[in-house]
Amino acid sequence: MSTMDIDDDSLERHALGLFKRLDRLAALVEAALGNTASNDEPDWRHAIAFRWQRGDGPFGVAQLVAVTAPALIAFEELRNVDHQADVIRRNTRQFVMGYPANNVLLTGARGTGKSSLVKACLHAFAADGLRLIEVGKESLNDLPAILDRIRHRPERFIVFCDDLSFESGETGYKGLKTVLDGSVAGHSGNVLIYATSNRRHLLAEDARDNESYTTAENGELHPGDAVEEKISLSERFGLWVTFYAFTQAQYLAVVAQRLGVLGFTAAQIDDARPAALQWALARGARSGRIAMQFAQDHAGRLACSERDAAASAA
Repeated sequence: MSTMDIDDDSLERHALGLFKRLDRLAALVEAALGNTASNDEPDWRHAIAFRWQRGDGPFGVAQLVAVTAPALIAFEELRNVDHQADVIRRNTRQFVMGYPANNVLLTGARGTGKSSLVKACLHAFAADGLRLIEVGKESLNDLPAILDRIRHRPERFIVFCDDLSFESGETGYKGLKTVLDGSVAGHSGNVLIYATSNRRHLLAEDARDNESYTTAENGELHPGDAVEEKISLSERFGLWVTFYAFTQAQYLAVVAQRLGVLGFTAAQIDDARPAALQWALARGARSGRIAMQFAQDHAGRLACSERDAAASAA
């Protein structure tokens, strides 16, 4: 074998080794950018709720993880959201039955039942094949991959994006826009997006956005690109459901309902009213969440006091 032959063989081996290292490097870069997902299937038969979750470390693989004990609530347990519940229940029923239905954006005051209504949908329609997948804001760019994973499943899926809002510079909303109606892959008939937010327009709005408005000679107003971008995301949801802050009477009604569930008598609930109002005053707001927090605290403190009194008497 000539010296030239040895050099050519060495060069070929060196190039092959280099290509293998480049392949490994490309895989690591792809993982770092969040584009890798596990092909492991979750337990579709024994779970009704799932979470899209990325493993630990910078190169963690994303996968659907079954939620073994989802926090569910019945529509009948919710208060002061009758109209909103009717709209969402009707839309979800249409979807589960295979009829046309819309993606839903639930917006408004915090703690008024937006997330609870989505959970109530799962409680009401899980027996009819409805499943829920929770996706965090940091994973919105994975939505196309998630939809590809479940596109051919027989179940009907609500992809749940809770407490969404985007600050200037964040780009995760682009993945959401794509799956709402802009993907070349087309709409997946067994998936709807339900999102909650305290903002009607999910992207932050700045005063400087108004600088991009222009006025035609006839007075017609033309919004600039920045404004169009922010408005267009919300407009991709077919249903907007708005929630409002509770009045004092509505707040006390939720307190009474929650204390009743915890076993309080009507007289005990009436006695708790002043403490409930003080609780809301200290928190600076009235909402279903604050009412539930008061009920938990009040029931716990009363139980401890009764136990201490019994111990002292003994």
